[in-house]
Amino acid sequence: MRAFVLTAPREFEVQDVRAPLPAPGGAVIDVERVGVCGTDVEFYTGEMQYLHEGHARFPIRLGHEWMGTVASVGDGVDRAWLGRRVTGDTMLGCGNCRRCLRGDQHVCESRDEVGIRNSFPGALAEQLAMPVSHLHALPDSVDDTLGALVEPGGNALRSVWAADLAPGDRVLVLGPGTIGLLAGLFARSMGAEVHLLGRSPRSLEFAKTLGFDGVWTEFDLPELPWDAVIDASNAPSLPARALELVEPARRVVYVGLAGSQSLIDTRTLALKDVTAVGVLSASPGLAGTIELYASGAVDPRPLVAATVGLDGVGAILAGERPEGAGNGPKMHIDPRL
Repeated sequence: MRAFVLTAPREFEVQDVRAPLPAPGGAVIDVERVGVCGTDVEFYTGEMQYLHEGHARFPIRLGHEWMGTVASVGDGVDRAWLGRRVTGDTMLGCGNCRRCLRGDQHVCESRDEVGIRNSFPGALAEQLAMPVSHLHALPDSVDDTLGALVEPGGNALRSVWAADLAPGDRVLVLGPGTIGLLAGLFARSMGAEVHLLGRSPRSLEFAKTLGFDGVWTEFDLPELPWDAVIDASNAPSLPARALELVEPARRVVYVGLAGSQSLIDTRTLALKDVTAVGVLSASPGLAGTIELYASGAVDPRPLVAATVGLDGVGAILAGERPEGAGNGPKMHIDPRL
């Protein structure tokens, strides 16, 4: 089968590789849509922390935001999975450690991460092998585009849950990228007043088309009481700024990761009696995201600017936008093209 393989920083090939076989308890999926993520870009540039910690090495087959159709199953798997449209969890815990047994497999010390950690092959290929225990079936109302937005949606939904919003609360989202915009859409669906803070003119103009209550830069942000602040940015200075902005006794949520160390003053955290929550993965939010997409309560499809084939992945990772692409932040890949 054809697969996109990153062989070194800024070096890649679309290779013919051996197609996977379903393992016992597993399935092979025909991949139909894959999202390109900021993590993938960090691998492309060589900046991804896992490369320096020994959790990942080249060559790497990327792709952890995906959907497809189950083509074959291994021993011990109900054949009813065959032909199902599915997406899957990125975090594959060992299943036996203390964290996995308490339901926190997404922080298992020895976890695999699809397309990211421990050389587990990702979805930027015609087929992907997965354990069925980590698959989520997609209803017909969740189309291919939505299916490949479930994984980033799970991160955003968990961030909104962590913000503990009530209807009418005012939330400020820092960073109008994919996760930030998704968080804004989820928060709005729950009755919150949603504002976004950003920097790029293109991303801010796009955010305005989604109808949020306010879209601001640091220079025109109004002095309002923020019941929650969700930092979905990659700016090292914004975690501290989030803590400054949030109302006392409320919540800040950190889902964005900077490329360098970012700091907060715990004196401010304590003296304001603020709760700070970190969000690592989509795992506990995947089922809820599928439900909200399926019901139509949240429709993030405008975030996808273009869909191209495997031959277009390298240019996207290098920061190029395909000809005719819309203004949304997310690029999708269809390995069949």
